[in-house]
Amino acid sequence: MSPEPGAESGTGTVVLRRAWAVDARAAADVWLRSFAAALPTVVRPRSDSEVRAYFRHVVVERHETWLAEAADGAVAGVMVLEGAELSQLYLAPEWRGRGIGDRFVALAKKRRPDGLSLWTFQVNAPARRFYERHGFRAVELTDGDRNEEREPDVRYEWRL
Repeated sequence: MSPEPGAESGTGTVVLRRAWAVDARAAADVWLRSFAAALPTVVRPRSDSEVRAYFRHVVVERHETWLAEAADGAVAGVMVLEGAELSQLYLAPEWRGRGIGDRFVALAKKRRPDGLSLWTFQVNAPARRFYERHGFRAVELTDGDRNEEREPDVRYEWRL
């Protein structure tokens, strides 16, 4: 599928575009693969089928969901904005290090110029470095009692 009007595209073989209902399975599969690769010590409280159902019935239908789509149609990444929160940013493991995350953050900042917040797990040092490099600052640390994984996390904020 081609990008819808107003979608962000860039150089290279990956286009950022809004997700449609038909994309929910591929987006969820990227999330599952990325989570497993980046967070092997974090216990997921939801099964693969529950994650896929959540993407199908909630994420893509109710929130501003973007995909990074390769020229061959493969989904390389997913980003979800819920209001002023960057609630999801996951890349397929084989697509990391190619600037797609940078493009997603630039798009998020363009879409939410008044500011963004996000949560990541404290154990996810690469994600923390990534967000800090993009101007996010840690504003809250928790012991994980408010997330399903019960994993210590950190909230970041970005403001112009």
